[in-house]
Amino acid sequence: MDRTFSGSPAEEPLLCRLVELGIALSSERDRNRLLETLLLEAKSLTNADGGTLYLMSDDDTLCFEIIRNDTLAIAMGGTTGRPIDFPCVRLSDPESGKPNHKNVASHAALAKEIVVIDDAYHAEGFDFAGTRAFDARTGYRSTSFMTVPLMTPGGEVVGVLQLINARDEKGAVVPFGEAVKPIIAALASQAAIAIDNRQLLDAQRALLDSFIKLIAGAIDEKSPYTGGHCQRVPEITNMIAKAAVEQTEGPFADFTLDEDAWYALHLAGWLHDCGKVTTPEYVVDKSTKLETICDRLHEVRTRFEVLRRDAEIRCLERKLAGENAAAAEAALAAEIAALESDYAFVAECNLGGEFMADDRIARLKEIGARTFTRTFDRTIGLSWEETNRVKAAPELCATPGTEHLLADRADHKTGHYDLGELYNLAVRRGTLTDEERAKINDHIVVTIRMLKELPFPKKLRDVPEFAGGHHEKINGTGYPNGLTGDQMSVPARIMAIADIFEALTAADRPYKTPKPLSEAVKIMSFMKKDGHIDPQLFDLFLSSGVYRRYAEQYLRPEQVDAVDIGKYLG
Repeated sequence: MDRTFSGSPAEEPLLCRLVELGIALSSERDRNRLLETLLLEAKSLTNADGGTLYLMSDDDTLCFEIIRNDTLAIAMGGTTGRPIDFPCVRLSDPESGKPNHKNVASHAALAKEIVVIDDAYHAEGFDFAGTRAFDARTGYRSTSFMTVPLMTPGGEVVGVLQLINARDEKGAVVPFGEAVKPIIAALASQAAIAIDNRQLLDAQRALLDSFIKLIAGAIDEKSPYTGGHCQRVPEITNMIAKAAVEQTEGPFADFTLDEDAWYALHLAGWLHDCGKVTTPEYVVDKSTKLETICDRLHEVRTRFEVLRRDAEIRCLERKLAGENAAAAEAALAAEIAALESDYAFVAECNLGGEFMADDRIARLKEIGARTFTRTFDRTIGLSWEETNRVKAAPELCATPGTEHLLADRADHKTGHYDLGELYNLAVRRGTLTDEERAKINDHIVVTIRMLKELPFPKKLRDVPEFAGGHHEKINGTGYPNGLTGDQMSVPARIMAIADIFEALTAADRPYKTPKPLSEAVKIMSFMKKDGHIDPQLFDLFLSSGVYRRYAEQYLRPEQVDAVDIGKYLG
Protein backbone atom coordinates (compact mmCIF):
# COMPACT_ATOMS: atom_id res chain seq x y z
CA MET A 1 0.00 0.00 0.00
CA ASP A 2 1.63 3.24 -1.16
CA ARG A 3 1.73 5.80 1.64
CA THR A 4 4.36 8.18 0.31
CA PHE A 5 4.03 11.91 -0.16
CA SER A 6 6.00 14.04 -2.57
CA GLY A 7 6.61 16.74 0.03
CA SER A 8 5.34 19.52 -2.24
CA PRO A 9 4.09 22.77 -0.64
CA ALA A 10 0.55 21.90 -1.76
CA GLU A 11 0.62 18.85 0.47
CA GLU A 12 1.73 20.67 3.61
CA PRO A 13 -1.83 21.65 4.70
CA LEU A 14 -2.90 18.02 4.21
CA LEU A 15 0.04 16.77 6.24
CA CYS A 16 -0.77 19.22 9.00
CA ARG A 17 -4.38 18.12 8.94
CA LEU A 18 -3.39 14.46 9.09
CA VAL A 19 -1.18 15.18 12.09
CA GLU A 20 -4.05 17.02 13.77
CA LEU A 21 -6.41 14.15 12.97
CA GLY A 22 -3.94 11.62 14.33
CA ILE A 23 -3.72 13.54 17.59
CA ALA A 24 -7.52 13.86 17.75
CA LEU A 25 -8.06 10.17 17.05
CA SER A 26 -5.48 9.04 19.60
CA SER A 27 -6.92 11.30 22.31
CA GLU A 28 -10.60 10.47 21.71
CA ARG A 29 -11.92 8.24 24.50
CA ASP A 30 -15.48 7.85 23.30
CA ARG A 31 -15.69 4.91 20.93
CA ASN A 32 -18.59 6.25 18.88
CA ARG A 33 -17.06 9.69 18.47
CA LEU A 34 -13.75 8.09 17.47
CA LEU A 35 -15.34 6.06 14.69
CA GLU A 36 -17.53 8.93 13.59
CA THR A 37 -14.57 11.31 13.39
CA LEU A 38 -12.70 8.84 11.21
CA LEU A 39 -15.52 8.46 8.71
CA LEU A 40 -16.47 12.12 8.54
CA GLU A 41 -12.87 13.26 8.10
CA ALA A 42 -12.28 10.68 5.38
CA LYS A 43 -15.42 11.93 3.61
CA SER A 44 -14.22 15.49 3.96
CA LEU A 45 -10.71 14.77 2.66
CA THR A 46 -12.09 13.05 -0.44
CA ASN A 47 -15.27 15.13 -0.75
CA ALA A 48 -17.24 11.86 -0.78
CA ASP A 49 -21.03 11.88 -0.70
CA GLY A 50 -21.30 8.78 1.47
CA GLY A 51 -19.34 6.38 3.53
CA THR A 52 -19.53 3.24 5.61
CA LEU A 53 -17.31 2.06 8.43
CA TYR A 54 -17.11 -1.64 9.27
CA LEU A 55 -15.35 -3.16 12.26
CA MET A 56 -14.02 -6.68 12.45
CA SER A 57 -15.86 -8.92 14.92
CA ASP A 58 -14.48 -11.83 16.89
CA ASP A 59 -15.99 -14.29 14.40
CA ASP A 60 -14.21 -12.72 11.40
CA THR A 61 -17.11 -10.77 9.98
CA LEU A 62 -17.29 -7.10 9.06
CA CYS A 63 -20.10 -5.45 10.99
CA PHE A 64 -21.63 -2.10 10.10
CA GLU A 65 -20.73 0.59 12.64
CA ILE A 66 -21.52 3.88 10.90
CA ILE A 67 -23.31 4.81 7.66
CA ARG A 68 -23.50 8.33 6.27
CA ASN A 69 -24.96 9.66 2.99
CA ASP A 70 -25.38 13.37 2.39
CA THR A 71 -27.69 13.15 -0.61
CA LEU A 72 -30.07 10.71 1.04
CA ALA A 73 -29.69 12.36 4.48
CA ILE A 74 -28.82 9.01 6.01
CA ALA A 75 -27.04 9.00 9.35
CA MET A 76 -26.94 5.70 11.23
CA GLY A 77 -24.73 4.33 13.96
CA GLY A 78 -22.12 6.31 15.87
CA THR A 79 -23.46 9.10 18.06
CA THR A 80 -26.84 9.15 16.30
CA GLY A 81 -28.17 6.28 18.38
CA ARG A 82 -29.90 4.87 15.29
CA PRO A 83 -29.10 1.16 15.02
CA ILE A 84 -27.92 -0.44 11.77
CA ASP A 85 -29.78 -3.65 11.06
CA PHE A 86 -27.87 -4.66 7.92
CA PRO A 87 -26.32 -8.15 8.08
CA CYS A 88 -22.58 -8.37 8.65
CA VAL A 89 -20.26 -9.16 5.74
CA ARG A 90 -18.65 -12.58 6.03
CA LEU A 91 -15.00 -13.00 5.13
CA SER A 92 -15.61 -16.56 4.06
CA ASP A 93 -18.46 -18.66 2.70
CA PRO A 94 -20.15 -20.45 5.64
CA GLU A 95 -20.65 -23.63 3.63
CA SER A 96 -17.50 -23.99 1.55
CA GLY A 97 -15.20 -22.03 3.82
CA LYS A 98 -13.68 -20.28 0.80
CA PRO A 99 -12.61 -16.63 1.14
CA ASN A 100 -15.28 -14.15 0.14
CA HIS A 101 -13.68 -12.03 -2.57
CA LYS A 102 -16.99 -11.18 -4.21
CA ASN A 103 -17.79 -8.43 -1.73
CA VAL A 104 -15.45 -5.49 -2.14
CA ALA A 105 -15.27 -4.82 1.62
CA SER A 106 -14.36 -8.40 2.50
CA HIS A 107 -11.89 -8.51 -0.41
CA ALA A 108 -10.12 -5.38 0.85
CA ALA A 109 -9.85 -6.96 4.31
CA LEU A 110 -8.60 -10.29 2.97
CA ALA A 111 -6.17 -8.84 0.43
CA LYS A 112 -5.16 -6.00 2.78
CA GLU A 113 -5.21 -3.54 -0.09
CA ILE A 114 -7.07 -0.42 -1.14
CA VAL A 115 -9.66 -1.06 -3.82
CA VAL A 116 -10.68 1.87 -6.05
CA ILE A 117 -13.64 1.43 -8.40
CA ASP A 118 -14.61 4.13 -10.85
CA ASP A 119 -18.13 2.79 -11.57
CA ALA A 120 -19.67 -0.02 -9.58
CA TYR A 121 -22.14 -0.82 -12.37
CA HIS A 122 -19.31 -1.72 -14.74
CA ALA A 123 -16.85 -3.22 -12.26
CA GLU A 124 -15.71 -6.77 -12.83
CA GLY A 125 -14.91 -9.35 -10.18
CA PHE A 126 -17.22 -7.98 -7.47
CA ASP A 127 -20.88 -8.56 -6.69
CA PHE A 128 -22.73 -5.23 -6.42
CA ALA A 129 -26.23 -6.74 -6.54
CA GLY A 130 -26.99 -5.37 -3.08
CA THR A 131 -25.81 -1.92 -4.12
CA ARG A 132 -28.04 -1.96 -7.20
CA ALA A 133 -31.02 -3.06 -5.10
CA PHE A 134 -30.36 -0.21 -2.67
CA ASP A 135 -30.17 2.25 -5.56
CA ALA A 136 -33.41 0.92 -7.00
CA ARG A 137 -35.22 1.47 -3.70
CA THR A 138 -33.86 4.94 -3.05
CA GLY A 139 -33.31 6.38 -6.50
CA TYR A 140 -29.64 6.84 -5.71
CA ARG A 141 -26.76 6.06 -8.06
CA SER A 142 -23.74 4.46 -6.41
CA THR A 143 -20.83 5.08 -8.75
CA SER A 144 -17.29 5.51 -7.46
CA PHE A 145 -15.94 3.53 -4.50
CA MET A 146 -12.79 3.60 -2.44
CA THR A 147 -12.51 0.72 0.03
CA VAL A 148 -9.66 0.86 2.53
CA PRO A 149 -8.62 -1.78 5.07
CA LEU A 150 -7.80 -0.44 8.54
CA MET A 151 -4.59 -2.23 9.51
CA THR A 152 -2.47 -2.05 12.63
CA PRO A 153 1.35 -1.91 12.29
CA GLY A 154 1.30 -5.65 12.96
CA GLY A 155 -0.83 -6.26 9.87
CA GLU A 156 -4.07 -7.05 11.71
CA VAL A 157 -7.19 -5.76 9.98
CA VAL A 158 -9.49 -4.15 12.53
CA GLY A 159 -12.01 -2.76 10.09
CA VAL A 160 -12.76 -1.42 6.65
CA LEU A 161 -13.53 2.13 5.54
CA GLN A 162 -15.61 2.49 2.39
CA LEU A 163 -16.20 5.85 0.67
CA ILE A 164 -18.81 6.35 -2.05
CA ASN A 165 -19.18 8.89 -4.82
CA ALA A 166 -16.34 11.37 -4.80
CA ARG A 167 -17.46 14.81 -5.97
CA ASP A 168 -15.70 17.59 -7.78
CA GLU A 169 -15.93 21.30 -6.99
CA LYS A 170 -19.27 21.51 -8.80
CA GLY A 171 -20.75 18.51 -6.99
CA ALA A 172 -20.58 16.10 -9.91
CA VAL A 173 -19.70 12.50 -9.08
CA VAL A 174 -16.17 11.60 -10.19
CA PRO A 175 -13.74 8.71 -9.63
CA PHE A 176 -11.49 8.77 -6.56
CA GLY A 177 -8.15 10.05 -7.85
CA GLU A 178 -4.83 8.37 -7.23
CA ALA A 179 -3.63 11.46 -5.36
CA VAL A 180 -5.98 10.83 -2.43
CA LYS A 181 -4.97 7.20 -1.92
CA PRO A 182 -1.86 7.90 0.18
CA ILE A 183 -3.78 10.50 2.18
CA ILE A 184 -6.59 8.08 3.03
CA ALA A 185 -4.06 5.27 3.57
CA ALA A 186 -2.24 7.41 6.13
CA LEU A 187 -5.51 8.33 7.83
CA ALA A 188 -6.57 4.67 7.83
CA SER A 189 -3.28 3.68 9.45
CA GLN A 190 -3.66 6.26 12.20
CA ALA A 191 -7.29 5.28 12.69
CA ALA A 192 -6.43 1.58 12.89
CA ILE A 193 -3.95 2.26 15.68
CA ALA A 194 -6.48 4.43 17.54
CA ILE A 195 -9.24 1.83 17.11
CA ASP A 196 -6.93 -0.99 18.19
CA ASN A 197 -5.87 0.98 21.27
CA ARG A 198 -9.50 1.79 22.09
CA GLN A 199 -10.45 -1.87 21.71
CA LEU A 200 -7.57 -2.93 23.94
CA LEU A 201 -8.64 -0.41 26.60
CA ASP A 202 -12.26 -1.53 26.29
CA ALA A 203 -11.18 -5.16 26.58
CA GLN A 204 -9.12 -4.37 29.68
CA ARG A 205 -12.04 -2.53 31.23
CA ALA A 206 -14.40 -5.39 30.37
CA LEU A 207 -11.95 -7.84 31.95
CA LEU A 208 -11.68 -5.70 35.10
CA ASP A 209 -15.46 -5.31 35.29
CA SER A 210 -15.94 -9.05 34.90
CA PHE A 211 -13.33 -9.71 37.55
CA ILE A 212 -14.85 -7.40 40.15
CA LYS A 213 -18.32 -8.77 39.44
CA LEU A 214 -16.86 -12.25 39.83
CA ILE A 215 -15.53 -11.29 43.28
CA ALA A 216 -18.79 -9.61 44.27
CA GLY A 217 -20.77 -12.58 43.01
CA ALA A 218 -18.54 -14.96 44.96
CA ILE A 219 -19.13 -12.96 48.15
CA ASP A 220 -22.89 -13.02 47.58
CA GLU A 221 -22.78 -16.74 46.72
CA LYS A 222 -20.75 -17.41 49.85
CA SER A 223 -23.72 -16.33 51.91
CA PRO A 224 -27.22 -17.21 50.70
CA TYR A 225 -28.55 -14.59 53.12
CA THR A 226 -26.66 -11.64 51.70
CA GLY A 227 -26.86 -12.63 48.06
CA GLY A 228 -27.35 -9.57 45.89
CA HIS A 229 -26.02 -7.03 48.40
CA CYS A 230 -22.85 -6.38 46.40
CA GLN A 231 -25.00 -5.91 43.30
CA ARG A 232 -27.67 -3.69 44.82
CA VAL A 233 -25.43 -1.22 46.66
CA PRO A 234 -23.83 0.01 43.40
CA GLU A 235 -27.31 0.60 41.98
CA ILE A 236 -28.38 2.83 44.87
CA THR A 237 -24.99 4.56 44.90
CA ASN A 238 -25.21 5.46 41.22
CA MET A 239 -28.79 6.66 41.58
CA ILE A 240 -27.89 9.03 44.43
CA ALA A 241 -24.73 10.23 42.67
CA LYS A 242 -26.70 10.94 39.49
CA ALA A 243 -29.24 12.94 41.49
CA ALA A 244 -26.41 14.95 43.08
CA VAL A 245 -24.75 15.67 39.73
CA GLU A 246 -28.06 16.89 38.32
CA GLN A 247 -28.49 19.54 41.04
CA THR A 248 -28.25 23.10 39.74
CA GLU A 249 -28.66 24.78 43.12
CA GLY A 250 -28.16 23.95 46.77
CA PRO A 251 -25.22 22.19 48.42
CA PHE A 252 -24.51 19.96 45.40
CA ALA A 253 -24.80 22.58 42.66
CA ASP A 254 -21.05 22.37 42.00
CA PHE A 255 -20.74 18.61 42.47
CA THR A 256 -19.76 16.76 39.31
CA LEU A 257 -18.15 13.51 38.26
CA ASP A 258 -16.13 13.09 35.10
CA GLU A 259 -15.91 9.80 33.22
CA ASP A 260 -13.01 8.55 35.35
CA ALA A 261 -14.73 9.46 38.61
CA TRP A 262 -17.90 7.67 37.51
CA TYR A 263 -15.88 4.58 36.74
CA ALA A 264 -14.06 4.82 40.06
CA LEU A 265 -17.44 5.01 41.81
CA HIS A 266 -18.64 2.03 39.78
CA LEU A 267 -15.62 -0.04 40.86
CA ALA A 268 -15.92 1.09 44.47
CA GLY A 269 -19.58 0.12 44.59
CA TRP A 270 -18.91 -3.39 43.37
CA LEU A 271 -15.82 -3.84 45.56
CA HIS A 272 -17.04 -2.12 48.74
CA ASP A 273 -17.35 -5.44 50.59
CA CYS A 274 -14.55 -7.40 48.93
CA GLY A 275 -12.95 -7.88 52.37
CA LYS A 276 -15.82 -10.19 53.28
CA VAL A 277 -14.04 -12.98 51.43
CA THR A 278 -12.07 -13.37 54.67
CA THR A 279 -15.11 -13.33 56.99
CA PRO A 280 -16.45 -16.80 57.90
CA GLU A 281 -19.95 -17.25 56.55
CA TYR A 282 -21.23 -18.66 59.85
CA VAL A 283 -20.34 -15.29 61.42
CA VAL A 284 -21.86 -13.21 58.63
CA ASP A 285 -24.98 -15.39 58.65
CA LYS A 286 -25.17 -15.94 62.42
CA SER A 287 -28.92 -15.93 62.97
CA THR A 288 -28.93 -17.26 66.56
CA LYS A 289 -26.51 -16.84 69.43
CA LEU A 290 -25.36 -20.48 69.54
CA GLU A 291 -25.05 -20.85 65.79
CA THR A 292 -21.64 -21.67 64.34
CA ILE A 293 -21.63 -24.04 61.38
CA CYS A 294 -24.81 -25.46 62.91
CA ASP A 295 -27.07 -24.22 65.69
CA ARG A 296 -25.66 -25.67 68.92
CA LEU A 297 -29.05 -25.25 70.59
CA HIS A 298 -29.73 -28.80 69.40
CA GLU A 299 -26.83 -30.01 71.56
CA VAL A 300 -28.20 -28.07 74.53
CA ARG A 301 -31.66 -29.53 73.96
CA THR A 302 -30.16 -33.03 74.09
CA ARG A 303 -28.72 -32.25 77.52
CA PHE A 304 -32.19 -31.23 78.71
CA GLU A 305 -33.44 -34.52 77.34
CA VAL A 306 -30.74 -36.28 79.40
CA LEU A 307 -31.84 -34.42 82.55
CA ARG A 308 -35.46 -35.36 81.90
CA ARG A 309 -34.49 -39.00 81.37
CA ASP A 310 -32.50 -38.91 84.61
CA ALA A 311 -35.55 -37.49 86.39
CA GLU A 312 -37.76 -40.27 85.01
CA ILE A 313 -35.21 -42.89 86.11
CA ARG A 314 -35.10 -41.43 89.62
CA CYS A 315 -38.90 -41.51 89.76
CA LEU A 316 -38.94 -45.20 88.84
CA GLU A 317 -36.16 -45.97 91.33
CA ARG A 318 -38.18 -44.25 94.12
CA LYS A 319 -41.20 -46.33 93.26
CA LEU A 320 -39.15 -49.54 93.27
CA ALA A 321 -37.72 -48.53 96.63
CA GLY A 322 -41.27 -48.44 97.98
CA GLU A 323 -41.87 -44.71 98.13
CA ASN A 324 -45.34 -43.30 97.56
CA ALA A 325 -46.03 -43.52 93.80
CA ALA A 326 -48.24 -40.43 93.71
CA ALA A 327 -45.60 -38.35 95.45
CA ALA A 328 -42.90 -39.62 93.08
CA GLU A 329 -45.06 -38.82 90.04
CA ALA A 330 -45.82 -35.35 91.35
CA ALA A 331 -42.14 -34.64 91.94
CA LEU A 332 -41.36 -35.85 88.41
CA ALA A 333 -44.07 -33.65 86.89
CA ALA A 334 -42.73 -30.61 88.73
CA GLU A 335 -39.18 -31.31 87.61
CA ILE A 336 -40.26 -31.82 83.99
CA ALA A 337 -42.24 -28.56 84.05
CA ALA A 338 -39.19 -26.74 85.40
CA LEU A 339 -36.98 -28.26 82.71
CA GLU A 340 -39.44 -27.31 79.98
CA SER A 341 -39.65 -23.77 81.32
CA ASP A 342 -35.89 -23.47 81.54
CA TYR A 343 -35.36 -24.83 78.04
CA ALA A 344 -37.98 -22.46 76.62
CA PHE A 345 -36.12 -19.60 78.27
CA VAL A 346 -32.75 -20.73 76.86
CA ALA A 347 -34.31 -21.14 73.40
CA GLU A 348 -35.77 -17.64 73.63
CA CYS A 349 -32.39 -16.22 74.64
CA ASN A 350 -30.83 -17.97 71.66
CA LEU A 351 -32.95 -15.93 69.24
CA GLY A 352 -31.39 -12.64 70.26
CA GLY A 353 -34.62 -10.73 69.95
CA GLU A 354 -35.05 -9.49 73.51
CA PHE A 355 -32.55 -7.35 75.38
CA MET A 356 -30.59 -9.43 77.87
CA ALA A 357 -30.93 -7.60 81.17
CA ASP A 358 -28.93 -8.63 84.24
CA ASP A 359 -31.77 -10.73 85.69
CA ARG A 360 -32.02 -12.76 82.48
CA ILE A 361 -28.27 -13.37 82.45
CA ALA A 362 -28.44 -14.44 86.13
CA ARG A 363 -31.18 -16.95 85.30
CA LEU A 364 -29.04 -18.33 82.44
CA LYS A 365 -26.16 -18.93 84.83
CA GLU A 366 -28.49 -20.59 87.33
CA ILE A 367 -29.83 -22.93 84.66
CA GLY A 368 -26.35 -23.64 83.36
CA ALA A 369 -25.13 -24.67 86.80
CA ARG A 370 -27.21 -27.88 86.68
CA THR A 371 -25.08 -30.96 86.05
CA PHE A 372 -25.30 -34.47 84.67
CA THR A 373 -22.80 -37.32 84.41
CA ARG A 374 -20.88 -37.93 81.19
CA THR A 375 -19.67 -41.51 80.73
CA PHE A 376 -18.23 -41.46 77.21
CA ASP A 377 -14.69 -40.34 76.36
CA ARG A 378 -14.66 -36.70 75.25
CA THR A 379 -11.18 -36.90 73.73
CA ILE A 380 -11.74 -39.40 70.91
CA GLY A 381 -13.00 -38.83 67.36
CA LEU A 382 -11.85 -35.21 67.28
CA SER A 383 -9.58 -33.31 64.93
CA TRP A 384 -6.02 -32.93 66.15
CA GLU A 385 -6.59 -29.24 66.82
CA GLU A 386 -9.71 -29.80 68.96
CA THR A 387 -8.05 -32.74 70.68
CA ASN A 388 -5.23 -30.45 71.78
CA ARG A 389 -7.71 -27.91 73.13
CA VAL A 390 -9.63 -30.54 75.10
CA LYS A 391 -6.52 -32.20 76.51
CA ALA A 392 -5.20 -28.80 77.60
CA ALA A 393 -8.03 -28.77 80.17
CA PRO A 394 -7.67 -31.96 82.31
CA GLU A 395 -11.09 -31.44 83.93
CA LEU A 396 -12.64 -32.12 80.53
CA CYS A 397 -10.90 -35.43 80.04
CA ALA A 398 -11.95 -37.48 83.09
CA THR A 399 -14.36 -40.36 82.40
CA PRO A 400 -16.87 -40.51 83.90
CA GLY A 401 -17.08 -36.75 84.37
CA THR A 402 -19.48 -34.05 85.43
CA GLU A 403 -20.97 -31.89 82.71
CA HIS A 404 -22.78 -28.59 83.17
CA LEU A 405 -26.03 -27.94 81.34
CA LEU A 406 -24.54 -24.71 79.95
CA ALA A 407 -20.86 -23.92 80.16
CA ASP A 408 -17.99 -21.71 79.07
CA ARG A 409 -15.33 -24.40 78.70
CA ALA A 410 -11.64 -23.96 77.94
CA ASP A 411 -12.04 -25.77 74.61
CA HIS A 412 -14.67 -23.23 73.56
CA LYS A 413 -11.93 -20.66 73.01
CA THR A 414 -10.59 -21.18 69.52
CA GLY A 415 -8.51 -18.70 67.59
CA HIS A 416 -10.30 -15.37 67.36
CA TYR A 417 -13.58 -16.64 68.80
CA ASP A 418 -15.07 -17.59 72.16
CA LEU A 419 -17.76 -20.22 71.60
CA GLY A 420 -18.72 -20.43 75.26
CA GLU A 421 -22.43 -21.21 75.57
CA LEU A 422 -23.17 -18.90 78.48
CA TYR A 423 -20.96 -16.24 76.93
CA ASN A 424 -22.87 -16.34 73.65
CA LEU A 425 -26.34 -16.67 75.15
CA ALA A 426 -25.63 -13.67 77.37
CA VAL A 427 -25.04 -11.34 74.38
CA ARG A 428 -27.21 -8.38 75.33
CA ARG A 429 -28.35 -7.31 71.84
CA GLY A 430 -28.53 -9.32 68.65
CA THR A 431 -26.65 -12.54 68.12
CA LEU A 432 -23.01 -11.51 67.76
CA THR A 433 -20.32 -11.56 70.42
CA ASP A 434 -17.82 -8.72 70.62
CA GLU A 435 -15.23 -10.85 68.83
CA GLU A 436 -17.62 -11.77 66.03
CA ARG A 437 -18.75 -8.18 65.59
CA ALA A 438 -15.12 -7.09 65.47
CA LYS A 439 -14.45 -9.73 62.82
CA ILE A 440 -17.35 -8.51 60.72
CA ASN A 441 -16.28 -4.90 61.18
CA ASP A 442 -12.78 -5.93 60.19
CA HIS A 443 -14.01 -6.68 56.67
CA ILE A 444 -13.77 -2.99 55.85
CA VAL A 445 -10.15 -2.89 57.04
CA VAL A 446 -9.44 -5.87 54.81
CA THR A 447 -11.34 -4.20 51.96
CA ILE A 448 -9.21 -1.05 52.22
CA ARG A 449 -6.01 -3.05 52.48
CA MET A 450 -6.90 -5.22 49.48
CA LEU A 451 -7.87 -2.23 47.34
CA LYS A 452 -4.76 -0.26 48.29
CA GLU A 453 -2.63 -3.18 47.17
CA LEU A 454 -4.17 -3.06 43.68
CA PRO A 455 -2.17 -0.93 41.20
CA PHE A 456 -5.02 1.41 40.28
CA PRO A 457 -3.97 4.05 37.73
CA LYS A 458 -3.87 7.64 38.90
CA LYS A 459 -7.37 8.36 37.57
CA LEU A 460 -8.81 5.57 39.72
CA ARG A 461 -6.78 6.14 42.87
CA ASP A 462 -9.92 7.21 44.81
CA VAL A 463 -11.48 3.73 44.64
CA PRO A 464 -10.16 2.65 48.08
CA GLU A 465 -11.43 5.87 49.70
CA PHE A 466 -14.85 5.64 48.04
CA ALA A 467 -15.26 1.97 48.99
CA GLY A 468 -13.62 2.15 52.40
CA GLY A 469 -15.80 4.85 53.93
CA HIS A 470 -19.24 3.24 53.95
CA HIS A 471 -19.06 2.43 57.68
CA GLU A 472 -17.74 5.81 58.73
CA LYS A 473 -20.14 8.30 60.37
CA ILE A 474 -20.39 12.03 59.90
CA ASN A 475 -19.86 12.61 63.62
CA GLY A 476 -16.64 10.61 63.68
CA THR A 477 -17.94 7.57 65.60
CA GLY A 478 -17.77 5.15 62.67
CA TYR A 479 -15.07 2.68 61.72
CA PRO A 480 -12.39 1.81 60.86
CA ASN A 481 -10.80 5.29 60.97
CA GLY A 482 -13.35 7.40 62.85
CA LEU A 483 -13.52 9.92 60.02
CA THR A 484 -15.76 12.96 60.21
CA GLY A 485 -17.93 14.21 57.38
CA ASP A 486 -15.47 16.82 56.19
CA GLN A 487 -12.78 14.14 55.97
CA MET A 488 -14.92 12.01 53.61
CA SER A 489 -15.54 12.59 49.93
CA VAL A 490 -19.10 13.00 48.67
CA PRO A 491 -19.00 9.58 46.91
CA ALA A 492 -17.92 7.91 50.17
CA ARG A 493 -20.80 9.57 52.03
CA ILE A 494 -23.18 8.51 49.26
CA MET A 495 -22.03 4.93 49.55
CA ALA A 496 -22.65 4.96 53.31
CA ILE A 497 -26.30 5.87 52.73
CA ALA A 498 -26.62 3.26 49.99
CA ASP A 499 -25.17 0.51 52.19
CA ILE A 500 -27.50 1.31 55.12
CA PHE A 501 -30.62 1.58 53.00
CA GLU A 502 -29.93 -1.71 51.24
CA ALA A 503 -29.28 -3.46 54.55
CA LEU A 504 -32.53 -2.15 56.09
CA THR A 505 -34.72 -3.13 53.15
CA ALA A 506 -33.01 -6.39 52.12
CA ALA A 507 -35.33 -9.38 52.19
CA ASP A 508 -32.58 -12.03 52.30
CA ARG A 509 -31.19 -11.70 55.86
CA PRO A 510 -31.83 -14.55 58.35
CA TYR A 511 -31.57 -12.38 61.44
CA LYS A 512 -34.22 -9.79 60.58
CA THR A 513 -37.36 -9.24 58.59
CA PRO A 514 -37.17 -6.75 55.68
CA LYS A 515 -38.22 -3.25 56.68
CA PRO A 516 -41.03 -1.54 54.79
CA LEU A 517 -39.99 1.62 53.00
CA SER A 518 -41.55 3.94 55.56
CA GLU A 519 -39.78 2.26 58.49
CA ALA A 520 -36.41 2.24 56.70
CA VAL A 521 -36.70 5.97 55.97
CA LYS A 522 -37.74 6.65 59.56
CA ILE A 523 -34.75 4.75 60.96
CA MET A 524 -32.41 6.61 58.64
CA SER A 525 -33.94 9.91 59.73
CA PHE A 526 -32.86 9.08 63.30
CA MET A 527 -29.39 8.30 61.97
CA LYS A 528 -29.42 11.70 60.28
CA LYS A 529 -30.31 13.42 63.57
CA ASP A 530 -27.63 11.46 65.43
CA GLY A 531 -24.95 12.52 62.95
CA HIS A 532 -24.40 9.09 61.46
CA ILE A 533 -25.17 9.97 57.83
CA ASP A 534 -24.81 13.12 55.75
CA PRO A 535 -28.02 15.13 56.33
CA GLN A 536 -27.88 16.96 52.99
CA LEU A 537 -27.36 13.76 51.04
CA PHE A 538 -30.18 12.09 52.94
CA ASP A 539 -32.47 15.00 52.07
CA LEU A 540 -31.45 14.63 48.42
CA PHE A 541 -32.03 10.88 48.65
CA LEU A 542 -35.63 11.64 49.62
CA SER A 543 -36.42 14.78 47.62
CA SER A 544 -35.04 13.35 44.37
CA GLY A 545 -37.26 10.27 44.72
CA VAL A 546 -34.30 7.87 44.58
CA TYR A 547 -35.58 5.99 47.63
CA ARG A 548 -38.88 5.20 45.89
CA ARG A 549 -37.45 4.44 42.44
CA TYR A 550 -35.09 1.93 43.99
CA ALA A 551 -37.89 0.46 46.12
CA GLU A 552 -40.20 -0.03 43.16
CA GLN A 553 -37.47 -1.87 41.31
CA TYR A 554 -35.88 -4.00 44.03
CA LEU A 555 -38.20 -4.31 47.05
CA ARG A 556 -41.09 -6.68 47.56
CA PRO A 557 -44.44 -5.07 46.69
CA GLU A 558 -45.64 -5.29 50.28
CA GLN A 559 -42.59 -3.26 51.41
CA VAL A 560 -43.34 -0.29 49.18
CA ASP A 561 -45.71 1.71 51.36
CA ALA A 562 -46.45 5.43 51.62
CA VAL A 563 -43.78 7.74 53.04
CA ASP A 564 -44.36 11.32 54.13
CA ILE A 565 -40.90 12.66 53.34
CA GLY A 566 -41.89 16.20 54.36
CA LYS A 567 -41.37 15.51 58.05
CA TYR A 568 -37.84 14.21 57.43
CA LEU A 569 -36.52 16.99 55.19
CA GLY A 570 -34.55 20.03 56.29
